[in-house]
Amino acid sequence: MSTEKNIQTVQDFFAAIGRGDREALLGLVAEDIEWIIPGKDWPLAGTHRGHAGLANLLETASKSIETSTQPREFVAQGDRVLVVGFAKGKIKATNKTFEDDWVFAITVRDGRLTNIREYVDTQALARAAQMDASGPA
Repeated sequence: MSTEKNIQTVQDFFAAIGRGDREALLGLVAEDIEWIIPGKDWPLAGTHRGHAGLANLLETASKSIETSTQPREFVAQGDRVLVVGFAKGKIKATNKTFEDDWVFAITVRDGRLTNIREYVDTQALARAAQMDASGPA
């Protein structure tokens, strides 16, 4: 596929995330999707595989975090699309807010996302997730 079509597919993916449209998301990703979020001691960190892994990731995210994500720039070469963006939100367990600059490195093959590697500001998210001595803020 052309880089323009790959960018459009990724833009459609982010639009579906923004709408909370699970069916559209699953239609845009390969059956063997792999979504990697580096880190540890963070509920979303790890490698999430397949539609079941994606559904589990989305469910965990909806239970633990409120966020608005703003993709700002799409850069593509071949089957790779890099997305530079910004998010702000709140960790539900602590009620603490965060701001997060991020980059997603996404592979698109045959019109479907096959791999996502997410690079986020783990320090900002860790601070927001940290419980104070007295409990949630």
